[in-house]
Amino acid sequence: MESIFSRYRNLVVLLAVLVAQMIGLAMQVRRNSAGRNTLDPQDQSGVRLIRLWANAVVSPPEKAIHYTRDGAVWLWENYFYLRDVKKQNEELLQTVGRLRLEQAELLEDARQGQRLQALLGFQERYIYKTLAAQVYGSSGSVGSHVFYIDKGSDDGLKRDMAVVTADGIVGKVRDVFPHSAQVLGVNDQTSGAGVILEATRERGILRGDASGQLEVVGILADERIKPGEKVLTAGGDMIFPRGLPVGEVRKVVPDPERDGFIDVMLKPAAHLDQLDEVLVITSMEPRFSDQEKQDIATSEKVDGAEAAAIEAQRKAAAITAERLPTLVEPNVPPDQQPINDSTPPMPMTAPPQPLHPDQFSPVTAESDGTDQPGDAGADQPAAAAPKANRSGAVSGQQKSGQQTGPRRQP
Repeated sequence: MESIFSRYRNLVVLLAVLVAQMIGLAMQVRRNSAGRNTLDPQDQSGVRLIRLWANAVVSPPEKAIHYTRDGAVWLWENYFYLRDVKKQNEELLQTVGRLRLEQAELLEDARQGQRLQALLGFQERYIYKTLAAQVYGSSGSVGSHVFYIDKGSDDGLKRDMAVVTADGIVGKVRDVFPHSAQVLGVNDQTSGAGVILEATRERGILRGDASGQLEVVGILADERIKPGEKVLTAGGDMIFPRGLPVGEVRKVVPDPERDGFIDVMLKPAAHLDQLDEVLVITSMEPRFSDQEKQDIATSEKVDGAEAAAIEAQRKAAAITAERLPTLVEPNVPPDQQPINDSTPPMPMTAPPQPLHPDQFSPVTAESDGTDQPGDAGADQPAAAAPKANRSGAVSGQQKSGQQTGPRRQP
């Protein structure tokens, strides 16, 4: 059987020659930047046609391979690789929620620690005995302002004990149960406490109004009361000790029921609507530390020694007084005692005048308001001074003679 090459040998040779010729032309012809073909070998900016043809043949499959690879990578990374992303996202959301709860708990613990630290610091420097309690509930009524604490009669609580915080007073114990107690807030309408204004020293009664705001009633109108003035407990109600902070003056309004009186609206010192931990004053007796007790004992010893020394001095003074003469006459009536004599003393008589006065003799002033001889001597010459003194002495003698009687002749 005759082969295809031998049968179409002339055609194959012709095609080979044409291809070789085309390749030769493509090697020689260049295409410049304007898109024109040229045979100028000096044109270095042109591109050989063989390179253009090779690029046209190779670029389509190369692009197809590149796009296919990119599509496969995108499909892997965005579908097959992310098959478990939803599950991981749910786990991460649960972790974030748990961490947020833990953060809120830690923040609340930190705030509670700060409150307890402030409460403990107040309890340490407070001289009365106190008991810490936790607030766990309220009345749930808008008109009533009572709350419950987790300490009761088994812990030593009694009715009408004061309840305070480190910021100020909050109420008093109303009902006591074995393991809990009900506290009536100071902002309740049925509550009351004696208070005093720090600057003006005006006293009044603290109570709450219908909206739960603090007010002081029973105060006469006083222009000295200004917003911002501190209000303290007066101590007269025998519940709250004296000097505890109550709040500060917010505004002053006239009393609608009584003329001449005012109601002082207060901003409470304690956060009455955000109570968590409180202190109950269980005893009004002062509580001192060991060092303070030792100082008090030392002070009492010193005071006792000083009192004994004062008593000894008093006894010595009494003994000395018994030995000294007294101003009280035993045989004279009380109204005639020398110590009770109110008779005015006798006036002193003028001293006798000299018979022959000279410049050194004392001279009295004239009763008619004339200058004294000493003053005249200061204004006049020294030679005139004796004459003035002599005339003054003579006039003084005449006067004394008129008052005391006839003058004795020398």
